[in-house]
Amino acid sequence: MSPTDQNALPGPVRLALLDDHELLLDSLASWIKANAPEFELVLRASTWLDLVHSNAFPTDLVMMDLQLRESVSIGARVRTCRAAGAKVIVLTAIDGQADRDSALAAGAAAYLNKSEPMSEVMAVARTVMGLDGTETPEPAWRPLPNGATQVARPHLSDGERLALSLYADGRTTGQVAREMGVQYETAKTYLRRVREKYGKVGRPTSSRADLIRRAAEDGYLT
Repeated sequence: MSPTDQNALPGPVRLALLDDHELLLDSLASWIKANAPEFELVLRASTWLDLVHSNAFPTDLVMMDLQLRESVSIGARVRTCRAAGAKVIVLTAIDGQADRDSALAAGAAAYLNKSEPMSEVMAVARTVMGLDGTETPEPAWRPLPNGATQVARPHLSDGERLALSLYADGRTTGQVAREMGVQYETAKTYLRRVREKYGKVGRPTSSRADLIRRAAEDGYLT
Protein backbone atom coordinates (compact mmCIF):
# COMPACT_ATOMS: atom_id res chain seq x y z
CA MET A 1 0.00 0.00 0.00
CA SER A 2 1.35 3.44 -0.91
CA PRO A 3 1.67 6.33 1.56
CA THR A 4 -1.33 7.92 -0.12
CA ASP A 5 -3.41 4.82 0.51
CA GLN A 6 -2.30 4.66 4.14
CA ASN A 7 -3.41 8.24 4.63
CA ALA A 8 -6.84 7.18 3.45
CA LEU A 9 -7.17 5.13 6.64
CA PRO A 10 -7.04 7.82 9.39
CA GLY A 11 -8.31 5.50 12.12
CA PRO A 12 -8.46 1.79 12.86
CA VAL A 13 -9.13 -0.52 9.93
CA ARG A 14 -12.85 -1.30 9.79
CA LEU A 15 -13.02 -5.08 9.83
CA ALA A 16 -15.82 -7.53 9.05
CA LEU A 17 -15.84 -11.24 9.94
CA LEU A 18 -17.93 -13.76 8.01
CA ASP A 19 -18.21 -17.27 9.42
CA ASP A 20 -21.23 -19.47 10.09
CA HIS A 21 -19.70 -20.92 13.27
CA GLU A 22 -20.77 -18.63 16.10
CA LEU A 23 -18.17 -19.97 18.53
CA LEU A 24 -15.41 -19.21 16.07
CA LEU A 25 -16.81 -15.74 15.48
CA ASP A 26 -16.79 -15.11 19.22
CA SER A 27 -13.23 -16.38 19.54
CA LEU A 28 -11.93 -14.28 16.65
CA ALA A 29 -13.73 -11.19 17.88
CA SER A 30 -12.36 -11.55 21.41
CA TRP A 31 -8.80 -12.06 20.21
CA ILE A 32 -8.92 -9.08 17.86
CA LYS A 33 -10.38 -6.81 20.53
CA ALA A 34 -7.66 -7.79 23.01
CA ASN A 35 -4.66 -7.95 20.69
CA ALA A 36 -5.20 -5.94 17.50
CA PRO A 37 -6.04 -2.31 18.34
CA GLU A 38 -5.34 -1.28 14.74
CA PHE A 39 -8.55 -3.05 13.73
CA GLU A 40 -12.10 -2.13 14.68
CA LEU A 41 -14.51 -5.03 14.34
CA VAL A 42 -17.61 -3.28 13.03
CA LEU A 43 -19.43 -6.25 11.50
CA ARG A 44 -19.88 -9.89 12.47
CA ALA A 45 -21.96 -11.98 10.08
CA SER A 46 -22.86 -15.64 10.03
CA THR A 47 -24.35 -15.54 6.51
CA TRP A 48 -23.35 -13.92 3.26
CA LEU A 49 -26.62 -11.99 3.05
CA ASP A 50 -26.16 -10.65 6.58
CA LEU A 51 -22.77 -9.31 5.52
CA VAL A 52 -23.72 -7.56 2.30
CA HIS A 53 -27.03 -6.23 3.63
CA SER A 54 -25.49 -4.70 6.73
CA ASN A 55 -25.32 -0.91 6.99
CA ALA A 56 -21.69 -1.35 8.04
CA PHE A 57 -20.77 -2.92 4.67
CA PRO A 58 -18.46 -2.32 2.90
CA THR A 59 -15.65 -2.36 5.42
CA ASP A 60 -11.94 -1.84 4.76
CA LEU A 61 -11.21 -5.54 5.19
CA VAL A 62 -13.33 -8.70 5.21
CA MET A 63 -12.05 -11.95 6.70
CA MET A 64 -14.31 -14.71 5.47
CA ASP A 65 -14.62 -18.45 5.85
CA LEU A 66 -14.23 -20.37 2.62
CA GLN A 67 -17.03 -22.82 3.41
CA LEU A 68 -20.45 -21.43 4.15
CA ARG A 69 -23.75 -23.28 4.07
CA GLU A 70 -24.91 -20.88 1.36
CA SER A 71 -24.37 -21.70 -2.30
CA VAL A 72 -22.58 -18.45 -3.25
CA SER A 73 -19.14 -19.35 -4.58
CA ILE A 74 -15.98 -18.01 -2.98
CA GLY A 75 -15.08 -16.29 -6.24
CA ALA A 76 -18.40 -14.44 -6.35
CA ARG A 77 -18.10 -13.42 -2.70
CA VAL A 78 -14.57 -12.10 -3.13
CA ARG A 79 -15.45 -10.21 -6.32
CA THR A 80 -18.44 -8.58 -4.61
CA CYS A 81 -16.31 -7.39 -1.70
CA ARG A 82 -13.56 -6.13 -4.00
CA ALA A 83 -16.07 -4.27 -6.17
CA ALA A 84 -17.40 -2.58 -3.02
CA GLY A 85 -13.88 -1.50 -2.05
CA ALA A 86 -13.10 -4.07 0.66
CA LYS A 87 -9.98 -6.18 0.72
CA VAL A 88 -10.46 -9.87 1.49
CA ILE A 89 -8.62 -12.56 3.43
CA VAL A 90 -10.02 -16.05 3.04
CA LEU A 91 -9.73 -18.52 5.94
CA THR A 92 -10.21 -22.23 5.41
CA ALA A 93 -9.94 -25.53 7.25
CA ILE A 94 -9.67 -27.51 4.01
CA ASP A 95 -7.10 -26.41 1.46
CA GLY A 96 -8.41 -27.22 -2.01
CA GLN A 97 -6.44 -26.01 -5.01
CA ALA A 98 -9.54 -25.10 -7.04
CA ASP A 99 -10.98 -22.97 -4.25
CA ARG A 100 -7.60 -21.33 -3.64
CA ASP A 101 -7.22 -20.49 -7.32
CA SER A 102 -10.77 -19.15 -7.50
CA ALA A 103 -10.35 -16.93 -4.44
CA LEU A 104 -7.01 -15.50 -5.52
CA ALA A 105 -8.13 -15.00 -9.13
CA ALA A 106 -11.16 -13.08 -7.85
CA GLY A 107 -8.87 -10.72 -5.94
CA ALA A 108 -8.41 -12.15 -2.44
CA ALA A 109 -5.34 -10.63 -0.80
CA ALA A 110 -4.48 -13.79 1.13
CA TYR A 111 -5.66 -17.39 1.55
CA LEU A 112 -4.83 -18.82 4.98
CA ASN A 113 -5.40 -22.05 6.84
CA LYS A 114 -7.44 -21.79 10.03
CA SER A 115 -4.72 -23.73 11.81
CA GLU A 116 -2.50 -20.64 11.66
CA PRO A 117 -2.14 -18.83 15.01
CA MET A 118 -4.26 -15.69 15.21
CA SER A 119 -1.06 -13.68 15.66
CA GLU A 120 0.07 -14.81 12.20
CA VAL A 121 -3.36 -14.21 10.65
CA MET A 122 -3.43 -10.67 11.97
CA ALA A 123 0.18 -10.10 10.92
CA VAL A 124 -0.93 -10.94 7.38
CA ALA A 125 -3.92 -8.60 7.81
CA ARG A 126 -1.56 -5.79 8.83
CA THR A 127 0.56 -6.43 5.76
CA VAL A 128 -2.50 -6.50 3.50
CA MET A 129 -3.64 -3.14 4.91
CA GLY A 130 -0.16 -1.62 4.97
CA LEU A 131 -0.10 -1.28 8.75
CA ASP A 132 2.89 -3.40 9.72
CA GLY A 133 5.16 -0.37 9.91
CA THR A 134 8.24 -2.29 8.85
CA GLU A 135 10.88 0.05 7.50
CA THR A 136 13.14 -1.56 4.94
CA PRO A 137 16.78 -1.11 5.97
CA GLU A 138 18.98 1.02 3.74
CA PRO A 139 20.95 -1.87 2.13
CA ALA A 140 17.75 -3.17 0.56
CA TRP A 141 17.52 -0.20 -1.80
CA ARG A 142 19.84 1.26 -4.41
CA PRO A 143 19.47 4.82 -5.82
CA LEU A 144 19.01 5.09 -9.57
CA PRO A 145 20.18 8.02 -11.73
CA ASN A 146 16.68 9.45 -12.14
CA GLY A 147 16.15 9.58 -8.37
CA ALA A 148 14.01 6.43 -8.26
CA THR A 149 14.83 3.42 -6.13
CA GLN A 150 15.34 -0.23 -6.93
CA VAL A 151 14.94 -3.12 -4.54
CA ALA A 152 17.94 -5.35 -3.88
CA ARG A 153 16.54 -8.68 -5.02
CA PRO A 154 18.40 -11.80 -3.89
CA HIS A 155 19.08 -14.56 -6.38
CA LEU A 156 16.83 -17.51 -5.61
CA SER A 157 17.04 -20.94 -7.15
CA ASP A 158 14.02 -22.37 -8.93
CA GLY A 159 13.22 -24.52 -5.89
CA GLU A 160 13.54 -21.59 -3.52
CA ARG A 161 11.30 -19.39 -5.66
CA LEU A 162 8.62 -22.08 -5.86
CA ALA A 163 8.79 -22.79 -2.13
CA LEU A 164 8.51 -19.06 -1.39
CA SER A 165 5.52 -18.55 -3.66
CA LEU A 166 3.68 -21.58 -2.24
CA TYR A 167 4.41 -20.70 1.39
CA ALA A 168 3.56 -17.03 0.95
CA ASP A 169 0.35 -18.12 -0.78
CA GLY A 170 -0.82 -19.69 2.49
CA ARG A 171 0.46 -23.26 2.43
CA THR A 172 2.16 -24.86 5.40
CA THR A 173 5.70 -26.21 5.06
CA GLY A 174 4.27 -29.72 4.81
CA GLN A 175 1.92 -28.66 2.02
CA VAL A 176 4.81 -26.95 0.22
CA ALA A 177 6.75 -30.21 0.38
CA ARG A 178 3.84 -32.27 -0.96
CA GLU A 179 3.10 -29.87 -3.80
CA MET A 180 6.76 -29.72 -4.80
CA GLY A 181 7.14 -33.49 -4.51
CA VAL A 182 10.02 -33.24 -2.05
CA GLN A 183 10.70 -34.26 1.55
CA TYR A 184 9.55 -32.02 4.39
CA GLU A 185 13.16 -31.23 5.37
CA THR A 186 13.94 -30.22 1.79
CA ALA A 187 11.06 -27.75 1.71
CA LYS A 188 12.13 -26.46 5.12
CA THR A 189 15.67 -25.97 3.81
CA TYR A 190 14.40 -24.06 0.75
CA LEU A 191 12.47 -21.67 3.01
CA ARG A 192 15.42 -21.28 5.40
CA ARG A 193 17.67 -20.35 2.48
CA VAL A 194 15.10 -17.85 1.24
CA ARG A 195 15.07 -16.17 4.65
CA GLU A 196 18.86 -16.14 4.79
CA LYS A 197 19.20 -14.61 1.32
CA TYR A 198 16.67 -11.88 2.03
CA GLY A 199 18.34 -11.23 5.36
CA LYS A 200 21.69 -10.67 3.66
CA VAL A 201 20.23 -7.84 1.57
CA GLY A 202 18.53 -6.25 4.58
CA ARG A 203 14.96 -7.35 3.84
CA PRO A 204 13.68 -9.26 6.89
CA THR A 205 11.56 -12.38 6.50
CA SER A 206 11.14 -13.49 10.10
CA SER A 207 7.39 -14.10 9.75
CA ARG A 208 4.94 -15.31 7.12
CA ALA A 209 3.75 -11.72 6.73
CA ASP A 210 7.31 -10.70 5.84
CA LEU A 211 7.55 -13.49 3.28
CA ILE A 212 4.24 -12.48 1.70
CA ARG A 213 5.49 -8.90 1.44
CA ARG A 214 8.82 -9.95 -0.14
CA ALA A 215 7.12 -12.36 -2.55
CA ALA A 216 4.69 -9.62 -3.60
CA GLU A 217 7.48 -7.04 -4.00
CA ASP A 218 9.52 -9.39 -6.19
CA GLY A 219 6.68 -10.73 -8.31
CA TYR A 220 6.51 -14.27 -6.91
CA LEU A 221 2.79 -14.12 -6.08
CA THR A 222 0.39 -14.93 -8.89
